[in-house]
Amino acid sequence: MRPSVCGRVFGELAHGAPVHEYTLDNGAGMQLKVLDYGCIIRRWTLAAGDGKEIDIVLGFDTLQDYERDRSYMGALVGRFTNRIDGGRFALDGRRFQLDQNEGEHHLHGGAAGFSKQLWQAHGGATAASARLNLYRLSPAGEGGYPGNLLVMVTYELLASGALRCMYQAVADQATLFSISQHSYFNLAGHGDVLGHELCIDAEHYLPVRPDLIPTGARTPVANGPFDFRLSRRISSGLCCDDPQLVLAGGYDHNFVLAGIPGPHASLTEPVSGRRLEIYTDSPGMQFYSGNYLDGTLAGQGRVFERHAGLCLEPQQFPDAPNHASFPQLVCRPGVPSSMSALYALDNWR
Repeated sequence: MRPSVCGRVFGELAHGAPVHEYTLDNGAGMQLKVLDYGCIIRRWTLAAGDGKEIDIVLGFDTLQDYERDRSYMGALVGRFTNRIDGGRFALDGRRFQLDQNEGEHHLHGGAAGFSKQLWQAHGGATAASARLNLYRLSPAGEGGYPGNLLVMVTYELLASGALRCMYQAVADQATLFSISQHSYFNLAGHGDVLGHELCIDAEHYLPVRPDLIPTGARTPVANGPFDFRLSRRISSGLCCDDPQLVLAGGYDHNFVLAGIPGPHASLTEPVSGRRLEIYTDSPGMQFYSGNYLDGTLAGQGRVFERHAGLCLEPQQFPDAPNHASFPQLVCRPGVPSSMSALYALDNWR
């Protein structure tokens, strides 16, 4: 079989607009199902040897579940991924106040961020991949951000078993730009992820305050629960009595990537042998261990209990506009900005 893309109506939003689901098939037993609402990755399935499908991401069954969701399940998050202290930042001598949607702070683009918007979509396929391009103009003032921002998101499912995510943007005035994919991974397709083994190519991580805003420091990972330079079981770190883990209820921290050729992170499910490698041009990797999943969300015939899935989000550093020592990515007029990530799956056939 050759790679292909097909679409269907998935449902209607509360205001009546139709939402479509696009199925990207790599022609070799792997499919990716994407909504044009929030650029949501709803399913990433593998053909198992017994004829059944294994879904390696968490997802809901209905559009209404996604409309009311606050966990960012499978969604694209932006204009700025992660938290901004008080929703305030300064850029080129001007101060801006963003939507405050997590207490007094700004999270993942605000209550009406990219994850809650309808996108235009166009699919196509070649002999090597199935591709979906999603477009949207984010108007000036949306969420409090300056400037009109035209964004194109590309999901490309390769015949080899990799997913390439590319994010491109142009603006008519200087504005923040940091977007990422917020899929919850579980390579077993069931149970929790505590037995998964994780490796992150980072010698430092960003410690946080009680409200999960970075302190501004970079702390060495060596010899502690944040040391994933060699692959380790996630449960081995979570059982440590570490003040940072207590603050976040587990892992919800950004790792400072070493910046050398990847993989920059890898996740292995030891029973099946499936391995996901992540390559990115972003300076940080947020590791979230699904601490706030509490059994109130469900989909695909299962209830999402604590640690049912985990997120690995390539991104700019959280609260970067308020820390001069953090790398900055500002989209300026006439200078296109881009970010990318590659998720390569091994031992999936």
